[in-house]
Amino acid sequence: RPVGRLIGSGHAPTAVAIVLDNSLSTSTIVDGTPLFRRLRSAALAAARHATPSDRVWLITADGRVVGGSSTAVADAIQRLEPVAGAGDLPAAVARAVGLVRGGGLSARHVAIATDGQATSWRRPTSVPDVGVSAFVPAGSPPPNHAVIVAEARPSRWTPRGSVVARTLGADSATYRIAIGGTGNAARTLARGIAVADGEIVVRAAPPERGWVAGSVELEPDELRGDDVRYFAAWIGAAPAVAVDPALGTFARTAVDALVQSDRLRAGSDAAMVPADALTKLPAMIVAPSDPVRVGAANRALERAGVPWRFGAARHETGTAREPATTAAKLIDGATVSMRFPLTPDGDATADTLARVGAEPWIVAGDRYVVIASPLDPSATDFPVRAGFLPWLAEAASQRLAGDGGVILEATPGARLRAPTGVQAIDDASGQAASIANGEIVAPDRAGVYFMRRGGAKAGAVVVNSEPDESSLARLPAAVLRSRFDGSDVTITADPERWANDAYTGSARRPLSTPILVLAALILITEAIIARGSGDPVEL
Repeated sequence: RPVGRLIGSGHAPTAVAIVLDNSLSTSTIVDGTPLFRRLRSAALAAARHATPSDRVWLITADGRVVGGSSTAVADAIQRLEPVAGAGDLPAAVARAVGLVRGGGLSARHVAIATDGQATSWRRPTSVPDVGVSAFVPAGSPPPNHAVIVAEARPSRWTPRGSVVARTLGADSATYRIAIGGTGNAARTLARGIAVADGEIVVRAAPPERGWVAGSVELEPDELRGDDVRYFAAWIGAAPAVAVDPALGTFARTAVDALVQSDRLRAGSDAAMVPADALTKLPAMIVAPSDPVRVGAANRALERAGVPWRFGAARHETGTAREPATTAAKLIDGATVSMRFPLTPDGDATADTLARVGAEPWIVAGDRYVVIASPLDPSATDFPVRAGFLPWLAEAASQRLAGDGGVILEATPGARLRAPTGVQAIDDASGQAASIANGEIVAPDRAGVYFMRRGGAKAGAVVVNSEPDESSLARLPAAVLRSRFDGSDVTITADPERWANDAYTGSARRPLSTPILVLAALILITEAIIARGSGDPVEL
């Protein structure tokens, strides 16, 4: 090798992209240390193998890219830590392929350091004309317990509610549900033992009021990052609702039942009225039963500032469908035989809670809910379905209570559209940070981050890792190899070989030519010396 280096052999100038898996699963503790340290050490060795003629990049599972000298890339690797989510490894590899192909060098290689987690490598990745090597440390992952579901049901407690959680694991584990903060600042709401893969339901009426953070925690194990999962809830008095007698028996009976169960209160904080009788918000607005009243209903909507209008009555049977993202399907499947199609008036910022065909049937905005059919079985069977009462309670508490706001679920680093009027979001230290261009970037760290409207809390962004990240099963080497469609792909558990192959696996300069040239020079020199001495030369 020393002679080879002196005469110009070794590896040719190579474009190398190091893909370092820094997803949550790599923080698993194996033999007393996080697995990520082994991956980072291998990546660091690969970066330091580079010469000034090489081009080197670092691409992480969460999408960060660092390029430049081998020193700059090595410094970035040393500073790197696992994130609280899964990231996107196939996308990182695709980015790496693009970088090395555009690097201007004929030798191209993508070097991947990963734990080989099966859920991270579900889809294939195209690696045309690029060498690929993956370092996957040997060994099996340890057993793991995780909280994969934690949520408040409903999200607004009035003031009673439930915390629902689900755990992952081969056996039971002790849990703690905390509320009113995170870490040591939180108050214990409940403790118990979670059975393997079981659901936890804890009902409570805590004294806290307003927007609160909560968590479900398990005893620590080898993967600490999924032992805690966060949720948020709004806690306050049930909304006081007055029902207009013109709505009929079904609406009045439903509200009475919810008042008796403390889900609502009788009062005038909010109204449940036919649209033509609307005078103020907050209100649940129901389409008039008489088509003649549509004109009066639309004028009332305009006066109240509700940006929706009723169209002409449509007598045709359809089925109500909720958005796919709705967790509890309480409206889904309701039959609608008469409705007044809703159309937005101007720039209507609202949520469509249900559609009939392609048209909105129930919409909700700031302090209002609009239903496009009368609450009567002659128009829709929704009032006689089992989901009507829980939906009515949820809609009233979520949309008509005085302290409005929403909960947005996010994975670390996700981009979200900020709700109307939200100008800031709390950072990890609890300080309000302004929102630019109406977009919220979820923090990299799991937790509850309150949104702000005019300085007051207006909902929360709840950041948790993907549940799949808690499944630590790894792909066999042959299966991982099949996830890449290139012809030059190797999988190894040897970090030194992997770091070296990034440059010499497909970019080695052969020694045969310089050796033959050297041999020829030696023969010629020998001939000259022999001729000068008079000795015969045999060739």
